Amino acid sequence: MTTLVSRLGYTLVALCVFSLTFAAPAASQTADHPLFRNDNGLPTLAPLLAEVTPAVVNISVESRQTAEMNPLFNDPFFRRFFDMPPMPQTPMPRQMSAGSGVIVDANKGYVLTNHHVIENGDRIVVTLKDRRQFDAELIGSDPGTDIALLRIKARDISALELGDSDQLLVGDYVLAIGNPFGLGQTVTSGIVSALGRSGINVDGYEDFIQTDASINPGNSGGALITLDGRLIGINTAIIAPSGGNVGIGFSVPSNMAQAVMDQLIEFGEVRRGRLGVMIQDFTPDLADALGVKAGDGAVVTQVEPDSAAEEAGLEPGDLIVAVDGRPVAGSADLRSQIGLKRIGSKVKLQVKRDGKELTLKATLREGGLIAARTGERAFDRLSGAELRDLQPADPYYGTLSGVVVARLDPGSRAARSGLEAGDIILAVNRVPISSVADLRQQLAGVDGALALTVQRGSARLFLVMR
Repeated sequence: MTTLVSRLGYTLVALCVFSLTFAAPAASQTADHPLFRNDNGLPTLAPLLAEVTPAVVNISVESRQTAEMNPLFNDPFFRRFFDMPPMPQTPMPRQMSAGSGVIVDANKGYVLTNHHVIENGDRIVVTLKDRRQFDAELIGSDPGTDIALLRIKARDISALELGDSDQLLVGDYVLAIGNPFGLGQTVTSGIVSALGRSGINVDGYEDFIQTDASINPGNSGGALITLDGRLIGINTAIIAPSGGNVGIGFSVPSNMAQAVMDQLIEFGEVRRGRLGVMIQDFTPDLADALGVKAGDGAVVTQVEPDSAAEEAGLEPGDLIVAVDGRPVAGSADLRSQIGLKRIGSKVKLQVKRDGKELTLKATLREGGLIAARTGERAFDRLSGAELRDLQPADPYYGTLSGVVVARLDPGSRAARSGLEAGDIILAVNRVPISSVADLRQQLAGVDGALALTVQRGSARLFLVMR
């Protein structure tokens, strides 16, 4: 059975390569990485893989295993008051996890991987194909796109050239390289099955490449490359009801990874600009209701006061069909396109209003939305939470002063401490706060116990953060 599977896999690759050679001989002769034949005259990808696979690495992450418990149990004053024995000093057991990564800059040692691969890691070790190992420095991480950037101090390493993911077409051949199940470096082949996929993580910024190249647990952070050897995506997710590959895998497009990487290098985080609109998909039913022709785009349902959108002249009912000349497929696509642009970016919005086409110009503003991330000392105990100022659309706007927990990563440090999405942080150690800037300032001055006063619905809570 194993021999049969191997032969079938080899035949698939051979047929893919043969079909490309047969269909477009001129292209194969001028490509940077032409298709090869082995000594027996059969088509092979071996020379290409010998060149690109040294740039794909294995990533091992070591972290402390934490037990779920009430955070008050960690407070020595609480334990003393209730005559509880001191906390045991035995170290928590270590927990290991593994994934993949891609070297994208050999001179600076930059390695792209997934946020979920390195999340909460105390030590990150990168292992090259030649078995050399290096401790990695975390430059920055972005949960919204699931991209993280590492740096290693290594010589004589290879890097993959970033391709232009906007040029991909459904049906293009691709190869996935990674470390599935910890078996070691593995290469699989397939085609681009779909583009612009979203809805995997409703809180994220998604524009996934879908492929049927086998992607399994451990492939996360690995490379998706085209047959000319360029990095076109970072493998990040699978749909696997049985726990393994079923031919549906997803990769973050290289252009999205590049935009995130540039900000992580410059700021250590992604500073997203904000347009200031509420939007929804442009459905055929909505087109009938508005009396316009159905098509792609995102409908503006609300414009926030004193926002970039209001200044640009956007109005409720406007249909946004393109941003900077790039078509908008729907609300998720618009969110991703805007979410990849930094504060202060100037964007051109192609809009349809009452049957007329308009071009509006907007300058994205800082929306008060930040990602509390590991590595920034002030927010370390709130890592995994996205925080923003209260806005006019919030129920408690004008009656409370505080900071809203806009989103929370499941299993993050903030989530384990008891915070929930929708909570409003009113005070830090009983000092009232009114904005994200206030919160940052108060957290920077806290070295000991951290107590948050939180409004949750109609109830007010007191949370002690670990």
